Amino acid sequence: MDLSSISPTLLIASLMVAATPILLAALGEMVVEKSGVLNLGVEGMMIMGAVCGFIASVESGSPWLGFLMAAAGGAVMALLFGFLTQVLLSNQVATGLALTLFGLGLSALLGQGYVGIKANSLGRIDLGWLSDLPFVGRVVFGHDPIVYLSLALVAVVWAFLKYTRAGLVLRAVGESHNAAHALGYGVRHVRLMAIAFGGACAGLGGAYLSLVRVPQWTEGMTAGAGWIALAIVVFASWRAGRVLAGAYLFGGITVLQLNLQTAGASVPVELLSAAPYLVTILVLVLISLRAGRAGVAPADLGKPFHAST
Repeated sequence: MDLSSISPTLLIASLMVAATPILLAALGEMVVEKSGVLNLGVEGMMIMGAVCGFIASVESGSPWLGFLMAAAGGAVMALLFGFLTQVLLSNQVATGLALTLFGLGLSALLGQGYVGIKANSLGRIDLGWLSDLPFVGRVVFGHDPIVYLSLALVAVVWAFLKYTRAGLVLRAVGESHNAAHALGYGVRHVRLMAIAFGGACAGLGGAYLSLVRVPQWTEGMTAGAGWIALAIVVFASWRAGRVLAGAYLFGGITVLQLNLQTAGASVPVELLSAAPYLVTILVLVLISLRAGRAGVAPADLGKPFHAST
């Protein structure tokens, strides 16, 4: 095995790219769960974002329009879930699973005519001499705009939940929707807004896969990324900083195992392929165990809200 063929600079730069779609989806789902809603349809929203973004980009020639349509497609899927669970009061777990199956099937149908077609992709931001700096230039200043958007979104979501009145209301709804309703807050409105935001983030994550990481459409290309995003939210204790760490950990192990395969590691390929899932979940479980009460889920997570109560 030739470890000298693995470049630390490219490894770190690549892990940021690999982690971005999962980070976007996990961050959106964290906001949804903070409002007291459990949406297991992240995979379905991601794959719909991937196909909607790809189609829009191919037809218009603009990857930015592709990302916009991906966010819209993910949000529409999420609001369908929101209508069923918040208005019709269907079971959130069953509805989320159905949403994933629906998204996988519908995306396969919509993408039939786009297999093998290349889409216009986003290039790296040119920051002049900063991008030419050794190591730092490639790792910090050598990425596409969505990587930086995802990092900025982590900071925005953290500040929103911690310091704003709207964030406090959202958290209050997640902890006790009856108490929030008694205080005059629109529980359904708050939850639907959170659900739409989560869907838009998942759609962006899916579009990143089809427009940047692998700029082409392949049926089922999310390959379980939505489920990893869900796991990261839980094991990261519903904290934005830990969601970032969990996504980057998964991205890093994913890139590392690919590099080890290329370097000819004498480890079964199946074990290397499973390593990102196993290591990420193990580390996040240890983190959540040390978090104590901070790792407790919102008290009303998954519970339906009845306006008459």
